[in-house]
Amino acid sequence: MGSAPETAAESGLKPGLKQRHMNLIALGGVIGAGLFVGSGVVIQSAGPAAVVSFLIAGLITVLIMRMLAEMTVARPALGSFYVYAREAMGNRAGFTVGWMYWYFFVIVVAVEAVAGGRILQLWLPNVPLWVLSLGLLLLLTATNLVSARSYGEFEYWFSSIKVIAIVVFLVVGALYLFGVWPGAHGGVGNLVSHGGFAPMGIGAVLAAVVPCVGFYTGAEIVTIAAAESAEPRRAIAKAMRSIVFRVVLFYVGSVFVVVAVKAWNAPDTAVSPYAAVLDVLGIPAVATIMNAIVLTAVLSCLNSALYTSSRMLFALTRNGDAPKMFTKLSRSGVPRRAIIAGTVIGYVSVIAAYTSPNLIFQFLVNSYGAVALFVYLAIALAQVRLRKRLQNTDPGALSLKMWLFPWLSYATIALMAAVILAMAFLPTTRSQFWLSAVTLALILIAYQFRKRRPVGPAVTAEQDSSRGEAGVASP
Repeated sequence: MGSAPETAAESGLKPGLKQRHMNLIALGGVIGAGLFVGSGVVIQSAGPAAVVSFLIAGLITVLIMRMLAEMTVARPALGSFYVYAREAMGNRAGFTVGWMYWYFFVIVVAVEAVAGGRILQLWLPNVPLWVLSLGLLLLLTATNLVSARSYGEFEYWFSSIKVIAIVVFLVVGALYLFGVWPGAHGGVGNLVSHGGFAPMGIGAVLAAVVPCVGFYTGAEIVTIAAAESAEPRRAIAKAMRSIVFRVVLFYVGSVFVVVAVKAWNAPDTAVSPYAAVLDVLGIPAVATIMNAIVLTAVLSCLNSALYTSSRMLFALTRNGDAPKMFTKLSRSGVPRRAIIAGTVIGYVSVIAAYTSPNLIFQFLVNSYGAVALFVYLAIALAQVRLRKRLQNTDPGALSLKMWLFPWLSYATIALMAAVILAMAFLPTTRSQFWLSAVTLALILIAYQFRKRRPVGPAVTAEQDSSRGEAGVASP
C-alpha cells in the first residue's frame, strides 16, 4: 500500500471508543428500522423464501466486510475505505467514494429524523411533524458535538436495546414453534401451506436479494469508528470475526420466525411483520412495544449517520478533497463543523417533508438508494488491488485475510455488480438506481472542478486560538 495512511492520533481525533462500543457499533449498525418494518415488503414479494433472499444478501455483506476488514487491520486509516479506494484506484476514485458515502449518510440523517418524528407523532398527535423531527435532529447533533465517546455511549445503549429485542423475539418465536408457548400449536406449516415455500418463483427470491443487501448497509461503520478506538487493529479484528455472522443470524433467524409463525400473505405481515408475530403470540400492547423498538432503531441510525458523515467529511479534508474549514477540531477532538455540515440536508429535508413530501423529499430518498452499493463495489475492487500490493511489500501486515483470495474476491465483485445491475431493471428499484446514478455523475463532475491545495495537520481549538485564526486549520 505504500506509506502507512494517516491515523486518528496524527489527525488530532481522540481515541474515545472502547472495545464494547466497537462491538455494539458493529452489531447494531445494520439493525435498523428496515429490518423491523421494511422486511415485510420483501416477505410479500418472495413469500417464505424471503429467508433465502436475506441469507444470500447476508453472505454478500459478510464477504464485503471481510475484504474491508483485511485492509483495515493491515493499515488502519482515518477515512477507512475512502483512503483505500484512493490508494488502489487513484484520486478520482477516492474523491468519488468519499463524497458518495458522505451523501448517503446525510440523506440517512434526513430520512431517520423524519421517520422518528412520525413515530413520536403517534404519541404526540397534536405536535407538528417538523417540530418533532427537528427536536430529534437537534438532540442527537448535540450528543455528537460533545465527543466520540458520547456518540459511542448512546450507540452502545441504542444497539443493546435492538439486540435484546431481536434475541427476545427469537426466543419467544422458537418457544411458539416448538409448541411450548401458551396456546401455541407449534410446527412450521406456514412455510409451505400458503402456495408453497417460494410461491412467487425463484426469480422473485433472487430479485428480493437487491433490497435485502440495502438492509445490511451499516456494517462498515465500525471501520470508520476504529480510527477513534485505542487499538484499531484489535478492535476491527475482534468485531469483524464474529459480529457480522451474528447479524446475519439475527436477520435470517428473525425473518424465519416471522414466516413460520404468521402467514406470509397476511395483510399485517406486510405492514409490520414483527408486530404481527407478537400479536399471534398474544403479547399485550404490541403496537406500543414495536413503535418503541422501531424508534430506538431510528435514533440509533440517526446517531450513527451524524457520526459517520462527519468523520468521512473530516477525512476528505486530509487530501484536499473537501474544504479545509472542516478540518478544525474542538478541544474534545470532535470535528464540529463537519457534524453541523452533515445536518444541513437534514434540516432542509425536515422542511421538505412538511412542505413537499411527494416531490422534494421523495427525490432525496430515491437519490441515495444505490449509492452505498456503489461504495461496496469500490471496496471490493480496492481490496483486490491492495491485497496484491501488500503481498509484495508487507505480507506480515496481513494478519486477517480474505478467504480463498483472489477467486472469492472476484466472485464477490461479480455478485455486487449483479445486484447493482438488477436495480436498474427491477421496477421497484429502477428509479433509485437512476437517481443514484445521477448523484454519482454529479460527484464525478465535481471532481473536475476540484482545486488542489496544500493540506496541513488538523489543529485543536487551543492551537487554533493561539494562532488567532479562529475557524481555519493552518495550511
